[in-house]
Amino acid sequence: MSRMKGTQMGVIERIKCGNGNAYLVTDGDSAILVDTCREQYRDLILEKCKVKNVRLIILTHGHIDHIQNSAFFSKKLNAPIAMHEADMELTRSNWSEPMYAHTILGRIIIRLSQQSFEHDKIEPFEPLLFLKESDSLAEYGVDATVIELPGHTKGSIGIMVGDTDIIVGDALMNMPFPSKSPLYGNRAAMEKSAAKISASGGAMIHFGHGKPVRNRDW
Repeated sequence: MSRMKGTQMGVIERIKCGNGNAYLVTDGDSAILVDTCREQYRDLILEKCKVKNVRLIILTHGHIDHIQNSAFFSKKLNAPIAMHEADMELTRSNWSEPMYAHTILGRIIIRLSQQSFEHDKIEPFEPLLFLKESDSLAEYGVDATVIELPGHTKGSIGIMVGDTDIIVGDALMNMPFPSKSPLYGNRAAMEKSAAKISASGGAMIHFGHGKPVRNRDW
């Protein structure tokens, strides 16, 4: 787990869950949880959330390693779930959107992911909110906005915290090095989303997988 300052008021807390990350974004006495990771990290994340006033759970996209605990945390924390509507079908079956890769690393990740798609289960849940570009999270007490980053999946989103930090989900990855996502549903859309992140300036980038780094030309 690591803490980094975002806006003057906001704090981003990375909760490392194996090779994946969940994030707590705290602003004053309010917080949002971004992604919920896999079932075996449930207690770790819950321990961090118990001391926060988590008002919203945001899912960056619909893959199981980002959403498996969503129903559990929504009930435990009495917090609604929000995501992009285009990824709703993925929450019911991670097989619903094919994944592609053009590198050896990407193909290895896809093979491992497919094993998980087949054997691991996602407890059903219904989001209260469907998010879109430029939606503000101020209603939930956090100075943050939504950015659409399709490509890895149709409904991939990121969260811009203040104007200094971006949680990008799997639109980019730092596994084992910072790069554009090595696996995607639509490569052209993924490239466009990476360029969109590049154009956002010198923000700190917080990945779904790996340690944060400063933004660059992706």
